[in-house]
Amino acid sequence: MGEATVTEPAGAGGAKGQRIRVTLSNISVYPRKAPFAFEIAAELGYDGLEIMVLPDTTTKDAKALNRLAADHGQPVTSIHAPSLVLSQGIWGRLPGPKLERSVDLALEVGAEVVVVHPPFRWQRRYSRGFVEHVRALSEATGVVVAVENMYPWRSRKREMVRAYLPGWDPTEHDYDHVTLDLSHAAVARQDSRALARQFGPRLRHIHLADGTASMMDEHLVPGRGTQPARELLSDLVSSGWSGDVCVEISTRRANSAAERYEDVAASLKFARTYLSPGPHADYTPPEGAHHRHLDAW
Repeated sequence: MGEATVTEPAGAGGAKGQRIRVTLSNISVYPRKAPFAFEIAAELGYDGLEIMVLPDTTTKDAKALNRLAADHGQPVTSIHAPSLVLSQGIWGRLPGPKLERSVDLALEVGAEVVVVHPPFRWQRRYSRGFVEHVRALSEATGVVVAVENMYPWRSRKREMVRAYLPGWDPTEHDYDHVTLDLSHAAVARQDSRALARQFGPRLRHIHLADGTASMMDEHLVPGRGTQPARELLSDLVSSGWSGDVCVEISTRRANSAAERYEDVAASLKFARTYLSPGPHADYTPPEGAHHRHLDAW
């Protein structure tokens, strides 16, 4: 499947010498389904998977996920609560129970982290107790529930700053745990390296991608946009950060299976390069198709 070189794990530094894991989100191979994500992750040498809960029934089935993890030697290390328009009917319509079901799934598959978006502005009632709900779930279960940075919604004529409640920027809210998404930072016209410093010890999870300050949430291969992804990854190593760097790119408009494979491989090579301590050669991913999607990951 393509000519991409399989990248072996490198000794990226973390807390007490632990290596920072590089994992793959199943959404990175969408519209291919979860079994394919396990297959490609194993072939390329990823350290595990993040499972975004989607209409794909496998993503909701702990037994199926555990079988795939065992078959491919790829543990499920994190769960992304259902958040896309295409997944809005999963586990009902209420956001609170959806998050609780996501935490239950994490416990069943042994995942340590659940990623969740802040509520949409029309989920006003839930948003009032969101910070407390997230904290209570983490404390009761031991699962890290990490709220993701989002962005204001823009069009050519207006900007909707209050698209999310209590807000799209976690620096302004009292979350215990935070996920940093580089593509979202690009849409928000923020510097992901500066955001990581502001989050400090609250930063528990990374969604590695890239973007160009477009109105669209691009989820480019890291190194194909304008975010300081190289510097951010190097900072994680030098600071002794402990957590997962999860590749979350868009390949939904890939022209071929080979193109999708090469993008997933290039993202892993980028991560391994800049999570390697000490001097190393620079790496720029080859140019590829500019994939854009229409949903907020």
